[in-house]
Amino acid sequence: MESMKMAVNAYQNVQVDAAFLGASPHELIGKLMDRAIEAIAEAKEQMRSGDISGKSQNIKIAIAIITDGLRGSLNVEAGGELAQNLDNLYDYMARQLLNAHAQNNLAVLDEIVSLLKVVKSGWDGIKP
Repeated sequence: MESMKMAVNAYQNVQVDAAFLGASPHELIGKLMDRAIEAIAEAKEQMRSGDISGKSQNIKIAIAIITDGLRGSLNVEAGGELAQNLDNLYDYMARQLLNAHAQNNLAVLDEIVSLLKVVKSGWDGIKP
């Protein structure tokens, strides 16, 4: 059983690597946002079904994407007020995801997905 999980994880990692391979920095940020939204949606389903381990894993993925990928890619010096506002928003999202996880709060997960979709919509409107 454990070897099957490892095989599935390896396959998923190859799929992710292939999806990101050759992506421009602009496309990469968009894909990160999509993956964070997907992870939160999966966490919601797992929260509903009582899958604590799955919920934890997907919230961990979303937090890592938001803090390391999205927030980590900001250049606050060059980006000025907009970058600082995004930094604050990403920090808020990560903290709220921790709260949602601890309290099994679906509404907070919905809020974070909504915020990510707004940011993604703006990001998609930018011409690289």
